[in-house]
Amino acid sequence: MSATTNQRAALIIIDMQQGMATVEAGERNNRHAEANIQRLLATWRQSQQPVVHVRHLSRSPESPFWPGQSGVLFQPALEPLATEPIVDKNVPDAFTHSGLERWLHARSIHQLVIVGVSTSNSVEATVRSAGNLGFDTYMVSDATFTFAKRDYAGTYRTADEVHAMSLANLDGEYAEVVSTEEALALL
Repeated sequence: MSATTNQRAALIIIDMQQGMATVEAGERNNRHAEANIQRLLATWRQSQQPVVHVRHLSRSPESPFWPGQSGVLFQPALEPLATEPIVDKNVPDAFTHSGLERWLHARSIHQLVIVGVSTSNSVEATVRSAGNLGFDTYMVSDATFTFAKRDYAGTYRTADEVHAMSLANLDGEYAEVVSTEEALALL
């Protein structure tokens, strides 16, 4: 796995906002995800590769992601630079009604490395769209995380189980699931 000659790979960082780092967000997995995202971000910046930050803005005033609340703010260690675009969304998929696809095509970017939260929601929705839109997509398994939840039958699933199922849903169908080390090797 490697980027083809002269191909730029965009790092897409999804919903790394302060609201995702609260206890209220729930039991989560991949406690080292933020550190891995920071490593990827530092390498992308050093390599002068494109970085896109995705921010969720809720449609519900009760949500910590309602505009004007601290939950909407980016986590300080992952704050975008002034030169890095921010894509705002109010649905899980970062491509829906956002202009992200157009922004990538205008820059001839066809390879995406996707990280962030939550694996089973915004990350999975965005990866599915990226694959369906024809992007060469990589999802970084240890630079994403999700939360525990009950399945449709009511059975409690740990965050690791929910994460593993999302990875299984995506790998080989919409994206190639890789580790942080494998993603770094793309550059």
